[in-house]
Amino acid sequence: MTFFKALNALFVYDLLNTFCSFETMYWIVRRWRVSRTPADENTLERVCSAVNRACIWYPKQVLCLQRSAITTYLLRGCGVPAELVLGAQKMPFKAHAWVEVAGQVLNEKTDVKAIYQIWDRC
Repeated sequence: MTFFKALNALFVYDLLNTFCSFETMYWIVRRWRVSRTPADENTLERVCSAVNRACIWYPKQVLCLQRSAITTYLLRGCGVPAELVLGAQKMPFKAHAWVEVAGQVLNEKTDVKAIYQIWDRC
């Protein structure tokens, strides 16, 4: 079920991104509320796994901002206070987005906190 929610959310994100500016997308993410439903012990693993599988099956390449926004959306919907984090490095310039819960980075292969300086959290 979470897989289909993730796949659908990727599609909705693409649709919104076609018609909305980055500022509007940012505002939408900031306004997502954390559900009052308490998360169970498997929620983080279940959501991250579902997003990973949905990204594989999605017909377009999913970039870090889209992936992170969808992960944040799904986690907050499950009662997890996830944060979308935006960061960049100076040389060579690269920007990146990732998700954190209680200061822990989710679903990343590298130590993004050591590579990227944080711009903002939402």
